[in-house]
Amino acid sequence: MPRPVTLPLTGAERGCAQARDVVRRTLDDWGLAHRTTDALTVVTELLANAVLHAAVDGDIWLRLSLRRPGHLVCAVIDPSDSPPVYPHTSDPFDEHGRGLRIIEALSEHWGWTRRPPAGKTVWAMLRTAEPDVP
Repeated sequence: MPRPVTLPLTGAERGCAQARDVVRRTLDDWGLAHRTTDALTVVTELLANAVLHAAVDGDIWLRLSLRRPGHLVCAVIDPSDSPPVYPHTSDPFDEHGRGLRIIEALSEHWGWTRRPPAGKTVWAMLRTAEPDVP
């Protein structure tokens, strides 16, 4: 099993572009290029939430790993202790608030864990198997 890939991110725009490049290269190296689109979307949403809500005084980290049989884990570590907030809005024209809904739709599971002494990891698990084509 390949070793996890961890990337410290600095600067919102440059860091997000760098993260997307790492996701593409890593999934290609791992033979998971077929999961790139979903993984890029999930990582972009996780990072956007971290930059918007958490990254005031600390670094953000991206971690990609393979876990369990057949699962890619995309995780973003940030310095905030505040849990992610799943929006209760149903207005399709809201400018914000769809990130966790998108993550939920594209992943098999998602969640978050606290990181002592401070911070949290927000993660999403995506199946690695290629989709069945009828």
